[in-house]
Amino acid sequence: MRRQNPKLIYGLFLVLFVIQIGTTTYFIFENHSMQNALSDTNFLVNSNFESVNANIGLINAEIEKLDVSLSETQENLSEATSNFETQVASLKAKTSSDFSGIIENAVEAVVSIRTNAAQGSGFIITNDGYVVTNAHVLEDAKYATAITAEQKEYSMSLIGYSSTLDLALLKIGGNDWNYLKFADSDDVNVGEKVIAIGNPYGLSFSVTEGIISAVSRTIGGYGGKYLQTDAAIKSGNSGGPLIDTDGKVVGVNNLKIEGDNVGFALESNYVANEVNVIATENLGYELL
Repeated sequence: MRRQNPKLIYGLFLVLFVIQIGTTTYFIFENHSMQNALSDTNFLVNSNFESVNANIGLINAEIEKLDVSLSETQENLSEATSNFETQVASLKAKTSSDFSGIIENAVEAVVSIRTNAAQGSGFIITNDGYVVTNAHVLEDAKYATAITAEQKEYSMSLIGYSSTLDLALLKIGGNDWNYLKFADSDDVNVGEKVIAIGNPYGLSFSVTEGIISAVSRTIGGYGGKYLQTDAAIKSGNSGGPLIDTDGKVVGVNNLKIEGDNVGFALESNYVANEVNVIATENLGYELL
């Protein structure tokens, strides 16, 4: 039997060993290269995602700014529209007998006041529900209820009153009431159009149109100055507002001369001043 050459065998083993090491090294190197490539790819992908997310964040921020801007624009447009409608209504009232636009807004701030002894009218002067009426409307009253134009009833609390000016200040609950603003009665002129709003005879709300016949009238037994008007002031209108063509209060309807179409309203400047006096004494601060 022929013997194998040991050197040849060792040589073959050595060659195979070198090939094995080379192959293993190659695969290790390739695997490392692939891992590095994957790592670089993941880094690039993550970086791109972060960049995209950052851009999305910026876009969302711009959208939020745009939403705020649009909201402010809509609010401004709504306010401008409201002001425009008010101006149109005032212009119509000044140039014709059409008080519809003025009355529609004013009536929402007028209330009928019902007590156990009498019934009259009043009007809201602040959005949180302070109400002005005549003090004589509350004479002998044990309670007072406000009835709105929507025929909803609200209990009222008395804040204070002035017997000299025949004024009373009351309060109903809530913080979102329509209310009337006061005009400067020193600017009221004879011949101006006015309307009286109230609840005569306990009926539903009604209005009467007239003009200012005289200003700064004094009436025996009553304090303050009065506007004289031919706008009919009926029983139950007491305490209601006399408003001008801008929808502002120029006086508080107080009394009439029986048999004549002559009514009197306490001028708004006296009303506003006395309301602040009553509020300061009873609440510790002015309302107007």
